[in-house]
Amino acid sequence: MKTPLIDPFQRAISYLRVSVTDRCDFRCVYCMSENMTFLPKKELLTLEELDRLCTNFIRLGVEKLRITGGEPLVRRGIMTFFNAMTRHLDSGDLKELTLTTNGSQLEKYAGDLYAAGVRRINISIDTLDEGKFAEITRWGRLPQVLRGLDAAQNAGLRVKINTVALKDFNEDELFTLTQFCADRGMDLTFIEVMPMGDIGNENRLGQYWSLKDLRTRLAEEYTVTDLAERTGGPARYVRLEETGQKIGFITPLTHNFCESCNRVRITCTGEIYTCLGQEGKSDLRAPLRAHTDDDAPLEDAIRAAIALKPKGHDFDYSRQELGGQMSRHMSHTGG
Repeated sequence: MKTPLIDPFQRAISYLRVSVTDRCDFRCVYCMSENMTFLPKKELLTLEELDRLCTNFIRLGVEKLRITGGEPLVRRGIMTFFNAMTRHLDSGDLKELTLTTNGSQLEKYAGDLYAAGVRRINISIDTLDEGKFAEITRWGRLPQVLRGLDAAQNAGLRVKINTVALKDFNEDELFTLTQFCADRGMDLTFIEVMPMGDIGNENRLGQYWSLKDLRTRLAEEYTVTDLAERTGGPARYVRLEETGQKIGFITPLTHNFCESCNRVRITCTGEIYTCLGQEGKSDLRAPLRAHTDDDAPLEDAIRAAIALKPKGHDFDYSRQELGGQMSRHMSHTGG
């Protein structure tokens, strides 16, 4: 392995999140607008280009690869890419291959994902109320997602549920969601809503539900024990002693987790964002396409991008204004 990727603050980059498409079969209100204009196909990295890009990052020390979107499983031929990444799991260079999904396509792909070496996935579910689910996702249908969840567990995949905490929307489902996950042997991570994308009429301040308050409410019902465990992502975990399950909290607003950031994100067009909460980006598509037989220019571009990684982000709701608001859609960056 070559010299690993170290950013200016001596953080080793070992976690890569790659968006394989900006398209999705849902239109979640905190992620994208209802009438999205998606990118033309020629702007997207091909599956072969995604393979080459990820392979170079793995050669430079990335050990965890998370595939995102949009909804990654709506990308045509996506299993070709997952199957290609299997070789890095087999060699031991890649420790984990995983994905975040809305669950809509898992009924079709769960078995194939397991066969490709995926062992753990995240499914986004913000409510167990069918009407509210249709409201928050606009186009999504809860029964389809629950069938996908069943298929994933039946295939042997360990499932973690991601839930965006939304004030006056799913506050009343806190214990319902927790028990649902406990009954199925699933961990649960709550995420603070972030000021990104086409906010339009969506009031992010009005939606914001502090996870400090959420945790306090959990402690009224359960014995909550802090855990030192980290999984390479930004979540901090507790264990609910009565159920034994892990509950994670991703809190970019009430607790800045930047000091231990070990990850970068690549969009489906080959832009690398070294911070979710900053607009700074670098282009990897140009060197990828200009030098198809030589990875040296691509490596140089990767290292130059990592050298620009900032110390932290600027998300801030404390002043009752949208400080650090990002103009791009969450679906573009890949979560």
